[in-house]
This record gives sequence, structure tokens and C-alpha cells, in this order.
Amino acid sequence: MRTHPSSVEVGEAWEVLREGEDADVLVTCEHASERLPSPWRWTDADARLVGTHWAYDLGAADLAREYCAAIRSTAVLARFSRLLADANRPEDSPTLFRAVAEGAPIELNVEIDPDDARRRLEDYHRPFHAAVDRAVKASRATWLLAMHTFTPVYEGTHRALELGVLFDREEAMAMRLVEGLAAHGWNVAPNEPYSGRAGLMHVVDTHATAHGRRAIEIEVRQDLAVDPAFRARFVPALAALLR
Repeated sequence: MRTHPSSVEVGEAWEVLREGEDADVLVTCEHASERLPSPWRWTDADARLVGTHWAYDLGAADLAREYCAAIRSTAVLARFSRLLADANRPEDSPTLFRAVAEGAPIELNVEIDPDDARRRLEDYHRPFHAAVDRAVKASRATWLLAMHTFTPVYEGTHRALELGVLFDREEAMAMRLVEGLAAHGWNVAPNEPYSGRAGLMHVVDTHATAHGRRAIEIEVRQDLAVDPAFRARFVPALAALLR
């Protein structure tokens, strides 16, 4: 494998990290950031969402960057909060601009006029997808891997699950990853805590289909994803299974 110096290219809606060119996996991270760019702002009522999974996937960006470095690959990360526009949803999705969180309105999204919606799409959602498209076109990677995290507590119930491998068409690879990660002692399951067959792998599915690649997603429980010691074990394990 040839080695290349790492580089970072940053746009308003995206960050592209390049650690090498020869890896068989390209990484995306749709919920990497809770950044809310001007002119939007968090209201006092929405401040409850800052720093939580409603605004972004805690630990996902660190996982994406560290895995990208481990396999000498490329990663494309979103630079805006999922509450501004969810990059991992199609433009006609009812949750593209989420209006409610934990039973209370999200003021940022309660009343979005057509001009506001258009600006969010034109300045953030579509440019992120365009950045992924460019990266995939330029890459030799067979696989597109979306890196996400999930909450340790859901509707008051603690989740024992530590890792999920989401898939739509790629069941064989998903089961290989499940078995390989389980061999390290982690509690891991296919299509949990969400199913890749429910349209929740929008970015990697869309761009894999467009360019004849294959798509898979990794979900890591957030309390683990934010722990450097866990990542130091998990990233090499994943790299050995999917690189």
C-alpha cells in the first residue's frame, strides 16, 4: 500500500479528511457535528438539545477520523447539526427538519418558511451530498461505511447492545462483521438498534447505488464511542475486519 500525507479540506457544509488513496472503504459521518451556523441560533428553549444526540451523534466524528487514519482512507463529515437538516434523510422525508424532541417542540424547526427550507437544502444538505459524491467518484473503495452512534438509554430503558451493524442488501458482510466483533466480546447485533432496511442508510445507500459500490453502517453506543480507551480497542478490530 502506498502512503500519502493526510490532508483536510473544509467547506461550509462538509469536511473531507484524506489519509490515503488505496483503502477499500470510504467513510461517511452524517451526524458528526452539532454546529448551528449563522443566521440560525439555539433559542433558550432549544438549549436543552445542545450536547445531546438530538443535535448530533456523540463520538461519531472521533470514530470516523480514527478509523479513516487506521486504514489510510478518506472520510467525509458533515459540519452542521442534524437539527438544521438531517443529512441522512432524503429531501422529502418528514424528519428532514425534525419538529419535536422528547415530546416538546424544537423551536428551530416549528415554523420553517419555504425560503428557510430552501437555504438549508442549498447551502448544507445538498453540498454535503455533493462532497460525498465527489469523494466516491475519486475513490477506489468498494465499500461505503457510515459511522453513527446511538444513545445508551432509550425511552427510559437501558440498552445492553453495544454495537450494531446496519445493512440493506449486504447481509453476508454484515454477519461477518457481527461475528467478528462479537468474538472480541462485544454485544453486537445486525440491524439493531435500527434497521438498514428502513431507509436509515440514506447517504451510503444513495451514493453506493449511483456509483456501483456497496454500503454498510456501524452504530456504536455513545457512552463507548466517546471513550478513547474503547476506541483504541474498537478501531483496530473494525479495521482488521473491514479495510
